[in-house]
Amino acid sequence: MGKKIGVALLVLLASAGVSAADLKIGFVNVAKLLEKAPQAEKAKKDLEREFAPRDKKLVAEQKELKQMEEKLNKDAAVMSDSEKQRLDKEIISRKREAKRLQDEFRDDFNLSRNEKLSQLQKEIFEAIQSLAKEDSYDLLLTDGVVYASDAIDVTGKVEKKLEQSFKR
Repeated sequence: MGKKIGVALLVLLASAGVSAADLKIGFVNVAKLLEKAPQAEKAKKDLEREFAPRDKKLVAEQKELKQMEEKLNKDAAVMSDSEKQRLDKEIISRKREAKRLQDEFRDDFNLSRNEKLSQLQKEIFEAIQSLAKEDSYDLLLTDGVVYASDAIDVTGKVEKKLEQSFKR
């Protein structure tokens, strides 16, 4: 399939009167930029800072629930029926609440992560377009490329653009 696209591209360019030697083509490894851009690291730290307190509360609640269950199992023989039922109901109620809070946490985290990822992708796309215009590229390729030589890989240049815009 990749060969078909490449052949179709060359046929299209040849019919337009452009030779392959006249083209300035580059490749950008977006996955690498999503990992290494300073904006990506900042987004990761922001997420950790935003969600760490809630995560700690959820972990503490899980520990407490486990202790309550252990107490119920260990002391069930010496507890009255009403005391066992009360503790059992409390455990069930707290488990439901913990699950609800966990689901809410996961949804909020995913929403925030997706917003940050979307913003990062937008910044990367803008940096790629800016580089293409400044350096007069005819074609910059990203995802779906099977092979790109180091000679046409401009990922480092895009990364520098992202670093410059991050410093501003």
